[in-house]
Amino acid sequence: MSREDIEARKAQMQNWYWWGVPTFFKCPWNESPEDCDIGLVGVPHSSGNGSTERDQHLGPRSIRHVSGRLRRAHQAFRLTPWEAAIVHDLGDVPLPEANDNEASVAHIQDYYEVLDGADTRPVSYGGDHAITGPILKALGGEGARIAGGRKLSLVHFDAHRDDYEHMPHWLGAKRSAAHWAAYAVREGHVDVDRSIQIGMRGNPMKVREDPAESDIGYRVLPADEVFEIGIDRTIAIMQERIGDNPVYISFDLDALDPADAPGVSNLEAGYRGLRTHEATRILHGLRGRNIVGADIVCPMPTVDSPNQITALTGSVLMFEMLCLIADYLQG
Repeated sequence: MSREDIEARKAQMQNWYWWGVPTFFKCPWNESPEDCDIGLVGVPHSSGNGSTERDQHLGPRSIRHVSGRLRRAHQAFRLTPWEAAIVHDLGDVPLPEANDNEASVAHIQDYYEVLDGADTRPVSYGGDHAITGPILKALGGEGARIAGGRKLSLVHFDAHRDDYEHMPHWLGAKRSAAHWAAYAVREGHVDVDRSIQIGMRGNPMKVREDPAESDIGYRVLPADEVFEIGIDRTIAIMQERIGDNPVYISFDLDALDPADAPGVSNLEAGYRGLRTHEATRILHGLRGRNIVGADIVCPMPTVDSPNQITALTGSVLMFEMLCLIADYLQG
């Protein structure tokens, strides 16, 4: 038996998700960002949102386990992303002070600044929503390389706005899952006039005169409004809002209806959320845009269904995001 024979057999096994070492979508594992165009990154962080379920740091491991089940090509885009771009699993952000949110947020920013310096566009899987603030600080605004020093247009899917400036901290976490959408604007990394929040639903802590009004200036499309105006109009509003600005996508899995994503940290049961096919259609409205990065956050693998539907749904969204970037890079 020759080494070549064994390698040929290995090549025949690549399509089967249960074979081999699990990585994101069975991508090569290579921790050097200089070697890829798109880096898939795990951010195993849970200390930015201590008020709800706390096992969000297990998200990256859960997604690596199931993402190999997905097909390799994107039919709607007529695209095989692994051929259109070099895509690697970069591993996980090292967080040696994982129980200290402020230290972890700083470590996350340091890590993504290295990716930006290498011209590597990240698609990340968290982790709670505190991870997005430091990623935005690394990828947007003065000195950011991929965005050309421009502030980013944030396209934010969520059941909650996460721009709650009326609180100085969230159970001690100052750069928390509740504050990131505000400080990323205040500190010059997100262009709020070119950004949009989609899918907010459920009852607020205090009654608001207008649930679609943002204190800081985001265009807010609550879930009820999305369902009223329809997906096509939602896409048109999003496209008009972001213009030709570089874009970052952040997708909290609780934006989805519990039917599609029961294993999330801030479950909004009883109020209709986006279904996965609706979210995917909206994401397709970003095709051709300069997407500098994206993330998916707030998975709770320990409360997911036995068939791991939340993890599978998360892998679908992650695949859509990396295909959007690969499609843009191939021109």
